[in-house]
Amino acid sequence: MTESADRIAWVRVSSIVLPLATPISDAKVLTGRQKPMTEVLMLLAEVQTADGHQGLGFSYAKRAGGPGQFAHAKEVAPVLIGEDPSDTGRLWNKLCWAGASVGRSGLATQALGAFDVALYDLKARRANLSLAKLLGSWRDSVACYNTSGGFLHTPLEQLLVNAAASRERGIGGIKLKVGQPDRALDIRRVEAVRKHLGDDMPLMVDANQQWDRPTAQRMCRVFEDFKLVWIEEPLDAYDHEGHAALAAAFDTPIATGEMLTSAAEHADLIRHRAADVLMPDAPRVGGITPFLKIAAQAESAGLMLAPHFAMELHVHLAAAYPSEPWIEHFDWLEPLFNERLEIRDGRMLVPTRPGLGLSLSEQACAWTVASAEAGTRP
Repeated sequence: MTESADRIAWVRVSSIVLPLATPISDAKVLTGRQKPMTEVLMLLAEVQTADGHQGLGFSYAKRAGGPGQFAHAKEVAPVLIGEDPSDTGRLWNKLCWAGASVGRSGLATQALGAFDVALYDLKARRANLSLAKLLGSWRDSVACYNTSGGFLHTPLEQLLVNAAASRERGIGGIKLKVGQPDRALDIRRVEAVRKHLGDDMPLMVDANQQWDRPTAQRMCRVFEDFKLVWIEEPLDAYDHEGHAALAAAFDTPIATGEMLTSAAEHADLIRHRAADVLMPDAPRVGGITPFLKIAAQAESAGLMLAPHFAMELHVHLAAAYPSEPWIEHFDWLEPLFNERLEIRDGRMLVPTRPGLGLSLSEQACAWTVASAEAGTRP
């Protein structure tokens, strides 16, 4: 059998419950809309061909939705058996239409994201290229900022310690959560961190969609004085007109996009000029195939790119974006993999290992709560 005739022989999907060391609270918790986050629900996809080529991909859910993603992935997985793994676009479409009655965005396509990432990982491994090189990398490192040290449950004194520790580790920027009911406390925390780190340290804030339009106007006006890289999700994720008005009114860039779950939703956001910084999340939009469509639209619109979460995947996708992007440093997923990303001088180095450059750890296996297979493993 020649490589061009190689076909997918086996697929496995697994549901993993990844516990967090500390319950996580952002503005959605303090406004009563969500409970503190105690775990991340991971959906893993493993794909293997008749010739023995393998790929690993993942998607995720926070607080709820993980069992639903797994159930949908388990149901559609058999449509991949016998297919050419190189046909990533066609296979994404086939998977999507296999479950189209429940929609082409949201949970349904998030489940497909794990397969799509696995197919790209397989293609890059077979070519002996990193995923970034396969996609056409523009750089070998990406500017990175830390979020996990700046959540609202963190006392101010510890916030300052975390921010300084991130800088000493070589991380290039710090993002703080804001959007709590006490707006004065938000301002004090940002002011304290800015004073502690100095004006030269890149600093971002994230309101997690918790302001109404008048509040967002007032807070954006106050935050203009802090020389922020961006103000993230000041309004509801689908309030494109409101975000566009803020982007037009203030010098500080407006960032949003992480909660959108399809390329079509991002296209609508871009048409409204609702962001200066676009923040797509590849697993949430359905994988690399739709992410690349979004990135092409963002480039055409002249937008900065800063993918949300999942640095293990997004460092490759950000490296393949023409203009200088940012990548979000979150260490939450590290226990799932044997490898670690390297940070130097404010930048995350793009792995040079084939594919994503990841292999599952023993801990990932221990946290697996369900799995299902289709086809026969060679």
